Amino acid sequence: MPHRTDVSRRNLLRGGVLLGGAAAGYAAVEGLVHVAALPGRVRRPSGSYERGSFQPDAMPVTQWLNDPVPAVDLDGWALRIEDADGERDVGYEELFAHRSAVRAVLDCTGGWYAEQDWEGVVLSDLLAGDDRATSIELFSLTGYIRRLPAHDAGRLLLATRVGGRALSAGHGFPVRLVAPGRRGFWWVKWVDGVSLSETPWWWQAPFPLA
Repeated sequence: MPHRTDVSRRNLLRGGVLLGGAAAGYAAVEGLVHVAALPGRVRRPSGSYERGSFQPDAMPVTQWLNDPVPAVDLDGWALRIEDADGERDVGYEELFAHRSAVRAVLDCTGGWYAEQDWEGVVLSDLLAGDDRATSIELFSLTGYIRRLPAHDAGRLLLATRVGGRALSAGHGFPVRLVAPGRRGFWWVKWVDGVSLSETPWWWQAPFPLA
């Protein structure tokens, strides 16, 4: 249990000195990294290094745990939508016809990042709103699932292109999510289902478990 003596002038000063020393140490290390032109000077605050910005073919291909890169046959593929209008399937050609564009940084937990120009359909243009919905669930062909806030629909993109060309298999063909400002594990690849849900978006593991 905390004691009244824990909150004393001496302890506050001691804590301030420790905090100031840590901040000074961090600043000194960062300064040395930049002055010495060490590789770490180009990393993001997350620690990631740049790999393949504006060169999609040079961007690493990574996926969650042991997920394989699926081979998608467009003749049998459709995006399953569940929203206020019920359930329906949307074909690839209809999705590919959308050209909403966003420039966003994919910052992967694998230690790399890349800035790219993505094109596709904004989720708010695709989904019929439901006042009861608090989240959007996105399902991958691999079984990977993530849930995001419903109020983010206007800034989430289902991308069919990167760098002006159709996505490659490794980068999510036929459709992947682009979630600006979020780490890479939110950017669901090989999306085959989108659903509005009344389950809060935060009601899920911090990181995917499957």
